[in-house]
Amino acid sequence: MKILALNWRDPHNPEAGGAEIHLHEILKRAVKAGHEVIHVSHAVQWLPEKEVIDGVQIHRHGKWYSYNYTLKNYCRSLDLGSFDLIVEDICKVPVFSPLWSNTPVLAIVPHLFGTTAFREVSAAKAIYVNALEAMIPRVYSRSKFVAISDSTKHDLVRRGIEADRISVIPCGIDTDFYKYNPEVKPEAGRLLFVGRLKKYKGVQHLLEAMKLLQQRNIEVKLTVIGQGDYSRTLKLLVGKLNLQDSVAFEGFVSQEEKLLWLQKAWVAVFPSAKEGWGLTVIEANCCGTPVVASNSDGLRDSVIDGKTGILVKHRDQVALADALESILTSLGKRKEFSQNAIPWAGSFNWDQTGSRMLEVMEQVAESASGS
Repeated sequence: MKILALNWRDPHNPEAGGAEIHLHEILKRAVKAGHEVIHVSHAVQWLPEKEVIDGVQIHRHGKWYSYNYTLKNYCRSLDLGSFDLIVEDICKVPVFSPLWSNTPVLAIVPHLFGTTAFREVSAAKAIYVNALEAMIPRVYSRSKFVAISDSTKHDLVRRGIEADRISVIPCGIDTDFYKYNPEVKPEAGRLLFVGRLKKYKGVQHLLEAMKLLQQRNIEVKLTVIGQGDYSRTLKLLVGKLNLQDSVAFEGFVSQEEKLLWLQKAWVAVFPSAKEGWGLTVIEANCCGTPVVASNSDGLRDSVIDGKTGILVKHRDQVALADALESILTSLGKRKEFSQNAIPWAGSFNWDQTGSRMLEVMEQVAESASGS
């Protein structure tokens, strides 16, 4: 097949996250299987207009704020009729590829923002995002979907998309890289957050829970890995709560550094309002690190509550502090969670995810060619 993949970001984009990793792991396996893949993302000033990453041809075009408006003409310049399949990753807002192409479209949905957008951006932008999302059922009425969790599938069904058009294929991880290392001793009281520093990720609630823990005379330190536009607000909150000696913002780190932090954390914490699938939850679990997370879409799919970690009500700082305290003060509970987490996380790998995705991709292309 000749495949056109659409995602605002590509793997070398400095803001690339879990959705971009997920798509690229699929695309590079498609190349390995013999397919030709072109991925069109938005341009970044210091990145080349074109490059090849793991066999995937990356084309960078347009600005992040205009990508969805200029994409149609750029893709037409690539000879749209020559493609057998378009894979559209709806990880920001949809680009509505079925409106401007007769090529069959497979839509991958990590998660949709819905009302969460109102907690992240201005009301005007949130209304814009919700208006575009509301058009998805009608515009993609003939398309197949892949959701990365049952939570996302249920959200799509609630929005009016038939369940039989949606396949659920969870993300994988690199189980050869993310693994338990008995030589790395977890640091008692060390909490870890990994992810973009956005308001909806909920790090502010974790900081408030930390203050409660310190008031209970529980020794706790937090390492924050990631960058984002909410960073300054979080750092100001650290000062306001007098947590300067207990919180370290590491920013962007290498994969090797990230792995070491995942291995030596006592608990990894993900207090997000919504996720497509807790990719970093599984990475932490694969390293033997238990997780405390919000009982939110995506996270409730990747955390087995009471076995690999604990789910708590989102934005409930007391419940978050209580859950953290129960693991921080009990070596036995942490050991039990760790032992449960490793086999659970090990059941997710990219080869399995890629294989299942390729089956769906080929089915969509074949059914269209046979119709």
